[in-house]
Amino acid sequence: MEGLERIEVDTARGRERVPPGQYLVGDRWPILTYGQTPEVDLSVWSFSMDGLVENPVRLSWEDWQELPEVEVRADMHCVTSWSKLDNLWRGVPAKALLDLAKPKPEARFFSAFCEGGYTTNLPVEELYEPDVLFATHHNGEPLSAGHGFPMRLVIPRLYAWKSAKWLRGIEFLPEDRPGFWERNGYHAYGDPWREQRYSFSF
Repeated sequence: MEGLERIEVDTARGRERVPPGQYLVGDRWPILTYGQTPEVDLSVWSFSMDGLVENPVRLSWEDWQELPEVEVRADMHCVTSWSKLDNLWRGVPAKALLDLAKPKPEARFFSAFCEGGYTTNLPVEELYEPDVLFATHHNGEPLSAGHGFPMRLVIPRLYAWKSAKWLRGIEFLPEDRPGFWERNGYHAYGDPWREQRYSFSF
């Protein structure tokens, strides 16, 4: 889109661009989902930010269209070992929503929750990185149902399971709360360059 701010991200941060143990998928974009792909009705869809915040937020899809957008070009790395380079995401920067909700100082972690009960967790500071956004588009097209329509969290520098699909909200917490895959043996953080795939990783 003309006039849209674009952020070019060095996801590798000076390291090898493709993390250890990964292979490139080229133009393909594999769909990996636990459970059913939800059918989302935008007329009743909503997004919330609550928990330890000064200003709880609840937005309809119409409200969402009024928020500022950016484009972020970044690589994507899946814990199952594939990597897809130069993805162009479009959506609302996480910082814009943080400014609305105003997390309290005691909010040290967050839980992202999605359609179907899926959750994932990270420290709150991850949301303040400039490359983190709530994406509605990938490479110029709206997200497909299999990739998270209408919106997914995108945290490019971590394994893709942290970029939760079908996102419905963020809860701010005083302590860490492991999400679905974290409770089932995946690493709490998920840095691809340290191969933090599983909970026994360093």
